[in-house]
Amino acid sequence: MSDSAPSAPVTPDDVPGWFFPVDQAAFAWFLSRQTDAGTTGDLLELGAYLGRSAILLGDHLQPGESFTVCDLFDSEAPDSENSAEMAMSYRDSLTRRAFEANYLAFHPQLPTVIQAPTSVLADGRIRTGSCRFVHVDASHLYEHVAGDIQVARDALAKEGLVALDDYRSPHTPGVSAAVWEAVFDHGLKPVLLTPEKFYGTWGDADALTRVLLERDWRGEGFRMDEELIAGQVCHRLAKDPAPAPGPAPRSSAPQRSAARRLALDVLPPFATRATRRALRAA
Repeated sequence: MSDSAPSAPVTPDDVPGWFFPVDQAAFAWFLSRQTDAGTTGDLLELGAYLGRSAILLGDHLQPGESFTVCDLFDSEAPDSENSAEMAMSYRDSLTRRAFEANYLAFHPQLPTVIQAPTSVLADGRIRTGSCRFVHVDASHLYEHVAGDIQVARDALAKEGLVALDDYRSPHTPGVSAAVWEAVFDHGLKPVLLTPEKFYGTWGDADALTRVLLERDWRGEGFRMDEELIAGQVCHRLAKDPAPAPGPAPRSSAPQRSAARRLALDVLPPFATRATRRALRAA
């Protein structure tokens, strides 16, 4: 491995990672609306990879607030299951040095970095009720994610918002189990669902929904649909694909029904792909 410093990214999108435009827009919207409303509080990220989402969070850090990032980076995992997960996904690319270089390309000062398993945050080092926004994107193992959600619950202020990654990916069933357990057993209220992230609160979900709907998402090229989950109204947000250029193909087939569109949105990605293939064949 070379000892040369990693090349600095020119834009945040140059940083490798899985932080997509719809979630970039959701993060920025909620964080900026908190600031506009005079809501203060710290920011916390559990699992940072190479810093793509941390860079955006740092954009919204206000004077007097702190930003803490906790990640193993290139440390050894605390158990064999976590070690196997890291080896399969990102062991060769994830280093603290790369994260810090990426972050410092856009901000003059690093956040507080805790290089350790996220479970260490259960020791109280994050002050109870001190955070306005927590992003959880660390392990995909159920036991770890359930612990991270409890850390987020303790850290969040009453009206704080948590974003939970990979809640519906077919390769992360442990995340799905922990997230929906938190909803049905531990009072987490869903506010917004994107293809990659679940946004929720233990506070006033209706107030956060009103904040969400202050923006004309549909007018900006997004799909927005309403759902009722566990008695709570929440919304699904996705980027509306741009129509293909050129004239529309001649076809006698009717437009896709609203029910079919909803089914394709709700299904897990692997099932959606299979459904679309079947529809095309038909």
